Amino acid sequence: MGPLSARLLMQRGRPKSDRLGKIRSLNLSGLKLLSEDLDPKLLCRLTQLQELDLSNNQLETLPADLGLSHLRILRCANNQLGDITTLCQFPQLEELSLEGNPFLTVNDNLKISFLLPNLRKVNGKDASSTSSQVESLNRELTSRVTAHWEKFVASQSPEGAKKAQTDFVRSAVRDVRYGPESLSEFTQWRVQMISEELVASGGTQVHETDIQERSLKATAAQESRARPVALKRPDDVPLNLSPNKRVCASPLAQVEDNPVGSDGSQPALQLEPLYFLQCHSKNNSPQDLDTQLWACAFEPTWEEGHTGATSQTGATSQTVATCGGESVCVIDCQTGIVLHKYKAPGEEFFSVAWTALTVVTQAGHKKRWSVLAAAGLRGQVRLLHVRAGFCCGVIRAHKRAIATLCFSPNHETHLFTASYDKRIILWDIGAPNDDYEFQASQLLTLDTTSTPLRLCPVASCPDDYLLAGCEGGCCCWDVRLDQPQKRRVFEVEFVFSEGSEASSRRVDGLAFVNKDVVASKGSGLGTICLWSWSQTWAGRGRQVTVAVVVLAWLQWSPTTLAYLSLSTCPDEETVLCGDEEGNVWIYDVRHVVTQQTPLLAAPQAPTQILKWPQPRALSQTVTKTMVNTVVANPTLTYLTALTDSNIVAIWKRR
Repeated sequence: MGPLSARLLMQRGRPKSDRLGKIRSLNLSGLKLLSEDLDPKLLCRLTQLQELDLSNNQLETLPADLGLSHLRILRCANNQLGDITTLCQFPQLEELSLEGNPFLTVNDNLKISFLLPNLRKVNGKDASSTSSQVESLNRELTSRVTAHWEKFVASQSPEGAKKAQTDFVRSAVRDVRYGPESLSEFTQWRVQMISEELVASGGTQVHETDIQERSLKATAAQESRARPVALKRPDDVPLNLSPNKRVCASPLAQVEDNPVGSDGSQPALQLEPLYFLQCHSKNNSPQDLDTQLWACAFEPTWEEGHTGATSQTGATSQTVATCGGESVCVIDCQTGIVLHKYKAPGEEFFSVAWTALTVVTQAGHKKRWSVLAAAGLRGQVRLLHVRAGFCCGVIRAHKRAIATLCFSPNHETHLFTASYDKRIILWDIGAPNDDYEFQASQLLTLDTTSTPLRLCPVASCPDDYLLAGCEGGCCCWDVRLDQPQKRRVFEVEFVFSEGSEASSRRVDGLAFVNKDVVASKGSGLGTICLWSWSQTWAGRGRQVTVAVVVLAWLQWSPTTLAYLSLSTCPDEETVLCGDEEGNVWIYDVRHVVTQQTPLLAAPQAPTQILKWPQPRALSQTVTKTMVNTVVANPTLTYLTALTDSNIVAIWKRR
């Protein structure tokens, strides 16, 4: 487009005038404008401008000195904005549109709310709830920075106090922490501002942000976003639900545990129930106790690469994605806040998986995206850019429902999907184009003889082999891309005992405990099997059917119900599995993974059973529920369980 001209502004301005100072509304959308095309010397002549539309351009930021002091409505949708701090030059702004800017996150939403106290609407929605959250965060951060200042000054000698003040800001940004990790960009931004004000005033005052008081109605609306739930079982009486976020629960979760033994097992974990959320309700109805929740996954920390390992600074994920019914939610486990919610009417989501992509903007800047893949009944994979809050791609992967999906641990764009059409497909989703759209390509098709239920790249060689738990058993495929065949059958079928009946061969739980030990469930009632991949693979020879080398059997619920999935926490060498009564079975298996020979003994009892906390809603106790899946973050700090009755339950480790 090139730089703007006064003639163009007068052509696109309203009311029509030959003087820029009389224009009140200006439409500059769809002109392919770059940030440098916005000439402050020209635009500052629009002294009466109240409404500006800059949508559908290529702006990465706004110049800091546009001089539009009377601006009340600003539309910047569908650009490439990555910095919104220059919006503070519009103190009278009341309405703002930023949809379709893929590099903006929830942290930017909070910054906007802080910088623009008169803002009433953001992206067409009421801004009061976000403002209330910012007000609360600001009060706590101000208190904490002030306390840090007092300790910092007290630790300095009188001679060195003045010189040390220059180090205070760096110290505060490093040491003052509050709120969920997902909001750390905002909180550290505010900590730096508060610290600099303290230093500038010599510690005598802290500038309080001018955030207007919110109405009781807005506060109540914010608090009612998540509600406690009860289970609707055939023998239960339906409960009317309270609008409160939290329900009454015991201070510590009730557990049944075994003492520390000579086998090296650890004492029971101390887990505190934090939240019971009903965030997948159809039409947001508090009476929805029927939506089944199927899968959840913690967002990995990407500092150490794509493996999801925690960074050297000790950071760990506390953001979990959950799916069920027609929605996918992203929840902060520390606060219980639903950060994002994506709905697809008519869909039923069965599986979610995270990856991180490096995206290059049109200006050549590199950005890191966290992308969430979600799939289910319709056979489509939706690729969600959760920080920006929109779906940036849909892969029409299968003609029948997708049971599960997972990303390759070594290739951030390689995605496996498993469907009820008895096929597993490996996709390369690629990187998004200039319009932030994906063009996926199919790399491999793996045929199965029964419905695949769980996918698990082999931990020691994920580029070579893929395990799948299926209705008919556990199978392994060669997925090396340097082989010529693009459609393949399984290499090996694994069996867990001789003479198994077909009805007992289902494997509905499958995960690696470490690089070698596999945990699987479904091959026998009431047990979970731990077996060695390396020993099993080494002894297969040319056989198509191979008996696994069992290391241990773990005692589990005797239920005949299927599809109660297990998970593992490799960093803690722990296996987790829910049951039909709302309990979570926890196994510390470090004594198994370190042994050198198979241990063919009686099934080992769990380290502990985390009992259903029996929360109360309107003076009635929710006595039981069915846990479809339970997942912990890598350090086992947070544990999330999903039920068949629209409950997301979150525990925290003490």
